[in-house]
Amino acid sequence: MDKQMTLVRIYLSEADQGMKKNLITEIMGILHDQHRVHGVTVFRGIAGFGRKGEVHSADLLRLNARLPLVVEFFDEPATVEAALVTLGDLVPPGHVVSWPVQCCL
Repeated sequence: MDKQMTLVRIYLSEADQGMKKNLITEIMGILHDQHRVHGVTVFRGIAGFGRKGEVHSADLLRLNARLPLVVEFFDEPATVEAALVTLGDLVPPGHVVSWPVQCCL
């Protein structure tokens, strides 16, 4: 039985700060503790660039704390919508994409 879900990706940097702690920690806490979404995965990129075009990449000679992060999660549309409202003040505008998906059970 297929179930309609919504998949979300949030694009961040390791250096992004939230209101109280680093942004990724705050987002994970909200998704886990407040909204209990079905699944969350954080991907750490080895290279990337944003709006300014400045390339950040992993370097063996120094630890780079500005690498890209992608937070991906999915759940029922109502749960995702509620989570996105809560995250609205934390996540920079234009850094969230979402689309409907079918979850095959």
